[in-house]
Amino acid sequence: MTDHILFLTGRLAEKRLQRVLNAMGPAEFSHETRNIGVSVAALMTAKMLRRRLNALAGVDKIIVPGLCRGNLDEVAGELGIPVLRGPVDVKDLPVFFGLEGQPISLDKHKVRIFAEIVDAPMIGMDEILARAARYKRDGADVIDLGCLPDTPFPHLEDAVQTLHDAGYMVSVDSMEQDELLRGGKAGADYLLSLKESSAWIAEATSSVPIIIPDQPAEVSSLYRLVEKFKGEGRPFIADSILDPIHFGFTASLIRYHDLRKRFPDVDIMMGVGNLTELTEADTSGINAVLCGIISELGITNILATEVSPHACSAVREADKARRIMYAAKQEEGLPKGIDGSLLTTHARKPFPYSFAEVAELAGQIKDPSYRIEITEGGIHVFNRDGLVTGRDPYELFPRLDLLEDDAPHAFYMGVELAKAGIARQLAKRYVQDENLDWGAATVPEPVEDPELRSKAAHDLRNLNAGAGPEHDPGDNPPEYKPEGATLLAKKKKQRSR
Repeated sequence: MTDHILFLTGRLAEKRLQRVLNAMGPAEFSHETRNIGVSVAALMTAKMLRRRLNALAGVDKIIVPGLCRGNLDEVAGELGIPVLRGPVDVKDLPVFFGLEGQPISLDKHKVRIFAEIVDAPMIGMDEILARAARYKRDGADVIDLGCLPDTPFPHLEDAVQTLHDAGYMVSVDSMEQDELLRGGKAGADYLLSLKESSAWIAEATSSVPIIIPDQPAEVSSLYRLVEKFKGEGRPFIADSILDPIHFGFTASLIRYHDLRKRFPDVDIMMGVGNLTELTEADTSGINAVLCGIISELGITNILATEVSPHACSAVREADKARRIMYAAKQEEGLPKGIDGSLLTTHARKPFPYSFAEVAELAGQIKDPSYRIEITEGGIHVFNRDGLVTGRDPYELFPRLDLLEDDAPHAFYMGVELAKAGIARQLAKRYVQDENLDWGAATVPEPVEDPELRSKAAHDLRNLNAGAGPEHDPGDNPPEYKPEGATLLAKKKKQRSR
């Protein structure tokens, strides 16, 4: 017979809990979920369980969220049913039961990304194509040719046609009516941005117009254009304009809300550059918040730019954000525990082990291979000869005796300790022999020589000849990966030259 387990949760996590349990597949228990009447599962307490738990016939075991406070043994005694704390994060339930859950798919979204080449008039076709390829790789759906005031764009038509021939959707973005008309007649799929005074261009072209108010704070002109195009039954996209912080930002968010409330079914665009470009903060977080607003309001288009050097991954981040928010909305949950791509400078769980756990592991090592772990308190290096701890690689390096007269080993440890030091400072996850994960902030770059690391590993393994028995991976805690540490193993000896 199998146990029937009751999983307790709060309102915000209920849908996600059900999805995770269903995704676990065949299990050695049956289950049901119950919202105990709190919004956030972490607010649950043992006293609350005593007051609110009833109708427990057929329940063999109760699992509560990992952050539930209070003495669960007393609750179990009163109920006559085991009450256990589960993991802090519902996503970790499969691991809690020794099973593997299905990852949340990020294959779907409902937002189209326009990526603007802001200086298109000043660059040639080769550079336009190169940027278009990069933006498409990063998730862009439409390549936007940004025109510049008082700057001729003689190759506008050629740019539209060349991008089309290369398979791109194209938009032209200008405040000059002549350039918008030229772009539309050249076959641009979209035109940004038409006002009441330039709305006639939509009649002269087949391009989909993106319409804006005459002045950002004056939305009546935008509403009139929406009514006009709706009445004509032709496609369009409305944009009420996002303003920078301290220059109308909050009011502009309200305008988007009012636009959606007034016109529940129209396509809307939000240009996020006034926040990502004009705020000196990591754009991954800005994109996450804006895409959350976009998701709530059902906005279907983003205009992204990468002008400022700090906004160099804005398109890639917008792509990740739209997918994460879509997945969270589908399961009626929070955008948490789905994907860590927008945690570019930190990690959700940077320190998987306590110092006590690291020290316990260090006491089990029986070979000379150096292992590296980090905790909130420092960097820890250990092998059979003991454990050394410090906060700075420069502090640790002189205490690692096996590096004496061993340049390859010293080089390797220098690289790893530098990564460990950065990870500890930023609260990022460090795994020996793996690159730090910067999420959507970077594109993984291939090693120039794909065999470079394997050759280095081979050399260091050769140096390890005669070093004694390798450490048994079974002695390590879960998730610890000792295979990379074999690169470090070496007896202290003078290398032949």
